[in-house]
Amino acid sequence: MINKKWILICAMLVCAASSGSHAADDSTGWSFMAEPYVLASTIDGEASIGRITGADVDMDFGDILKVLDLGAMVHLEAIRENTWGVVLDYGFMDLSNKVTTPRDGVLEAEVRQGVMEAFLLRRFQSGPSSLDVFAGIRWWDNDIGATVDLTLLPGERSRKIKQDWVDPVIGARWTHPLSERWELTLRGDVGGFGVASDFSATAMASAKYAFNSTLALELAYKALWVDYEDGTRQTPGYFAYDTVTHGPLIGLIIAF
Repeated sequence: MINKKWILICAMLVCAASSGSHAADDSTGWSFMAEPYVLASTIDGEASIGRITGADVDMDFGDILKVLDLGAMVHLEAIRENTWGVVLDYGFMDLSNKVTTPRDGVLEAEVRQGVMEAFLLRRFQSGPSSLDVFAGIRWWDNDIGATVDLTLLPGERSRKIKQDWVDPVIGARWTHPLSERWELTLRGDVGGFGVASDFSATAMASAKYAFNSTLALELAYKALWVDYEDGTRQTPGYFAYDTVTHGPLIGLIIAF
């Protein structure tokens, strides 16, 4: 089962490369890149829904592959004259099975997680290195469900909730060439600030290998944190989501 999914993922990346490869249009001053990628995600943390508290949503990549119905991840950038630009990133996982845990009477939990980022970017060049400072929003779109044992938590058998919210985000990205074909990138951001989430952040380190001026392979490790709470504890409308999604990432960068 896992082998077939990896074969499908690789085929999608190759198809994207063959259909999206174009020379950059220098006459407009704009450069563009598209990167379909795969994040071998592990989710660690817990969710609370109504009177159901502390439901573990811990899932490693093997668990996610077993129950994954649908998923998509893509990163897009457009930069004008190597100064100002925009960044879009979207990824979601639709998981149809349940995770079993005896904690606090919660027997099963379901998770669907979608995250979209939209940033305005300003690039500063310093010799061969570049520093991108960015600001924008991170939109979270989550469906969480939990089932409990009535003997341990009377009065509520199951509950599902759909929650979405938008966090303001600020961050920076540093890129430095290591050789003619290799470059190193470090990225970090922080958001939430109590506007929606109490806290949200990303940390990522990546190495990129350029096959040519159009195609590059990215190998990275990425972690995404969120601590969100809405409503009053132990009431039907209460919702809390405190997780970190992390894992190795592989993507194919297509410049055009």
